[in-house]
Amino acid sequence: VQLVESGGGLVQPGGSLRLSCAASGFTFSRYDMSWYRQDPGKERELVAQIARAGGSTNYADSVKGRFTISRDNAKNTVYLQMSSLKPEDTAVYYCKAWRPANEYWGQGTQVTVSS
Repeated sequence: VQLVESGGGLVQPGGSLRLSCAASGFTFSRYDMSWYRQDPGKERELVAQIARAGGSTNYADSVKGRFTISRDNAKNTVYLQMSSLKPEDTAVYYCKAWRPANEYWGQGTQVTVSS
């Protein structure tokens, strides 16, 4: 089982990034997918989640209207489009696959928002 995040990097405030999480080793379409983030010294927090069929999404209040989660079950990939980025969005971003009694995590990708 693998979840491999990519697309992180350094971006200026107000900029955009698109994160990707490529899944392998399990039946991707049967899992709800989520993005979390964690800043050093803080707890990991849920950023966005999308249901297995892609019809239902949920966002943290801090990112509503700026981030969009989507998935492509044919490519076994979940995305996080991030716009109007703020310095407080700086964190390591992780994707998670979940279904009852089973979950998988990726290793994370660093996003730094700074001028």
